[in-house]
Amino acid sequence: MLPRRILATVILIIGFGGLFSPSSQATEHRQQTQSPTNSASDTFTTRQGSHFDKLRQALESLLKAPWLAGCQSLKIYETEFSDTPLNAVPIYIIGIHPLHNPQRLFEVYGPIVDHLDAHIAEAHFKLEASRNYEEFEKKLDAGHFDFAMPNPYQTVRSLRHGYRIFGKMGDDENFRGILLLRRDSTIRQVSDLKGKALSYPAPSALAATMMPQYYLHAHGIDINHDIKNLYVGSQESSIMNVLLGHVAAGATWPVPWKSFAEQHPDRAKQLFIKWQTDTLPNNGWVAHNRVPAVIIERFQTILFVLERSEEGRKMLARIPVSRFQPATEETYRAVREFLDKFSKNVRSLEQAG
Repeated sequence: MLPRRILATVILIIGFGGLFSPSSQATEHRQQTQSPTNSASDTFTTRQGSHFDKLRQALESLLKAPWLAGCQSLKIYETEFSDTPLNAVPIYIIGIHPLHNPQRLFEVYGPIVDHLDAHIAEAHFKLEASRNYEEFEKKLDAGHFDFAMPNPYQTVRSLRHGYRIFGKMGDDENFRGILLLRRDSTIRQVSDLKGKALSYPAPSALAATMMPQYYLHAHGIDINHDIKNLYVGSQESSIMNVLLGHVAAGATWPVPWKSFAEQHPDRAKQLFIKWQTDTLPNNGWVAHNRVPAVIIERFQTILFVLERSEEGRKMLARIPVSRFQPATEETYRAVREFLDKFSKNVRSLEQAG
């Protein structure tokens, strides 16, 4: 088989040689003298057709030659265009643990994500809600989120799944469990809850489940035998269960309770906080290790100064929280200690971290 460069040269020589041979020129001369009335365009068409006929015949003869038999399967390559631009901006998924139902979560955190997206040109950010705690935790454990705001228990656990802690919600004084009763309830003391049903968002909710259960344990309730625990999927569901009388008491924490009271003041008036727990560090901010350090730096720089502008303060007020602030793994030492104590004394819990 001849090298392609030689083959191309042979084709060009033969083809153009045929076009400019004496017989070709004679033919053209005869065509012109025989048809003196033809227009210039007719003459050009005749010459063009003659030239291409010669070239085609030369190529066909050449390719039939035995020494070029292997070249007949040469492929013609066409230019292909990709739908993905070379300078495509990466998209980073942000997950917020189910503080609210998905619609409310987008209303509260959507403006913050949009603000980040508008001020970090080298990245796009997409907020993703989860239907419940279980779904959120599956995504977190699988490393699905690039950035996430888990509760403190999930924050500590995320360290085993490729995340690192870089920030948290402020206002730790609000990160406590509360137990709600109806105003017409006959419950007066903790021991009155024996034999009753209580609602919680999920087994892994720290402020709204574990901390209230530890409080009950510390006040003489065996939560595994003395009461019926109902895990109803969300903070709002836990509140609604006590409001509707389905349970004797409902557990949640101050942030969703305040939001509920603002959205449904008439309903909230039917309830009151009977008991509350001690505090722990608030919800964390984590980033997956695959996210470039420069993107994390830009993200936290914008997040940690929201309270300095009127626009940012309005965003924070929707949560509500006064600010976001830096944090590290050490920030959550008290959470680890609580989880160890809870798992040993109250109910079995998968060890975090």
